[in-house]
Amino acid sequence: MPTIADPKRKNVLLIVVDQWRGDTLKAAGHKSIRTPNIDALVAESVTFRRHYTVTSPCGPARASLLTGMYAMNHRAVQNTIPLDARHTNLAMEVRKGGWDPAIVGYTTTTPDPREWPAMDPAFTVLGDLMHGWRPVGAFEPRMEGYFAWVASQGYKLPENRGDIWLPEGVTEEELGATRKPSRIPAHLSDTRWFTERALIYLLGAAKRPWFLHLGYYRPHPPFAAPAPYHDMYSIEDAPAPVRASTPEEEARQHPLLRFFLDSIDKRRFFENGKGLASSMSVAEVRQMRATYYGLISECDAEIGRVLQFLRDSGQWDDTLIILTSDHGEQLGDHYILGKVGYFDESFHIPLIVRDPDASADATRGTVVDSFTESIDIMPTILNWLGLETPRTVDGRSLLPFVREGAAPPDWRRHVYYEYDYRNVFMSASRPEEVLGVDLDEASLAVVEDEAGKYVHFTKLPSLYFDLVQDPGQFTSLAADPSRASEVLRYAQAMLSWRLRFAERTLTGYQASPDGLVKRV
Repeated sequence: MPTIADPKRKNVLLIVVDQWRGDTLKAAGHKSIRTPNIDALVAESVTFRRHYTVTSPCGPARASLLTGMYAMNHRAVQNTIPLDARHTNLAMEVRKGGWDPAIVGYTTTTPDPREWPAMDPAFTVLGDLMHGWRPVGAFEPRMEGYFAWVASQGYKLPENRGDIWLPEGVTEEELGATRKPSRIPAHLSDTRWFTERALIYLLGAAKRPWFLHLGYYRPHPPFAAPAPYHDMYSIEDAPAPVRASTPEEEARQHPLLRFFLDSIDKRRFFENGKGLASSMSVAEVRQMRATYYGLISECDAEIGRVLQFLRDSGQWDDTLIILTSDHGEQLGDHYILGKVGYFDESFHIPLIVRDPDASADATRGTVVDSFTESIDIMPTILNWLGLETPRTVDGRSLLPFVREGAAPPDWRRHVYYEYDYRNVFMSASRPEEVLGVDLDEASLAVVEDEAGKYVHFTKLPSLYFDLVQDPGQFTSLAADPSRASEVLRYAQAMLSWRLRFAERTLTGYQASPDGLVKRV
């Protein structure tokens, strides 16, 4: 088992960008995106084309990523909902091997109220850091570290600090998506700040094995890119949204989709936004996407600086590099914005894994089509470091794909993810009248393969899409008698999944006449 004292160096760089759709990657077939540094990384890595987060939004997704658990087990199912202190996580596990896991960024974790006092400031913000990480550039709470750095560079912050993301020179009539740059210049952007914090850490850690979780806030909203990234793409570079002819037609699919169409405000995505997201024209959606691509290219440039440092400092061949995201983004598809609901756009995310070991040389530059999930990241890293994977982890190591170029014979044939929508009630005076469900009924689960997709709701109508005939997922066939056997087959697969992965921290132990027996 490697430790800090070992002569063989083993470093880990886990890069987690925020709100990056899985199809917005050249290796996934995107025609317009320009990411030369990530493309170079892809050429030396394995790219997982069908990689999904098992839940969203940020807090739940990161809880699953960093505990290796499905949301049905860790139950931190929405932002601001506490994470049970009994759960281990990636940071706590690598500490057992002698690594001191550092973080630049955030985990959006609310602590366990049974172990923290109710008046603790951690309960007044969106989320804090998960236990076990050593902060070397924490973005939360309230982005105070970033804004302090901006001010220290001589930039005069506005009274409302978020106004730095307003488009420069925008008029009151220009609401929402625009090609104008943000007020904050690129050399003072949050993307640059994350990189600077990472490089400082890496300089200090150069003499010992290190572990860095490097987070980036982009391409998360607000959708305003600094110059020169603001006009790197035109609307011609962005495809039109996948959506029905009208919001009204789209809304007929399901009550939850109707609720999103009637309630998601553009102000949550643009500092100069106004009106409903469902009212955006095709041209405005395409401009938003062009700006989103610009934010991705900015991330690529800054990530490139970190990767170049590893090459220049002689650490490139000692470092496992994983690049992924917490969740995706609708980007106007189905008339909605954000990471909500049950469409793939919110859950399909990138995953690139570069194993420096010579055993991975044969797979470099390859693309994996098997379904993989965010819960696979933790066991992959632990496997690579030679550490034991806790029984609580629901995912599996991806090293067989990386080193052998093939899936294990019993690899999953479906992808599973969940979404808890209890937070929609935060804006409703009488939650029971919004969708006819209470807080503990506000959930859905999805099982999907290449051919079909089944969405089960606790109380609302289920959905079933034939992905061969209807890849855009417009027409539910759940009530079609001729499809009943298909719906049943997917529903049974979902039930088997939930039975197989029910929380099992202690189920591998058994009392016996000879004492405690471990059966794993």
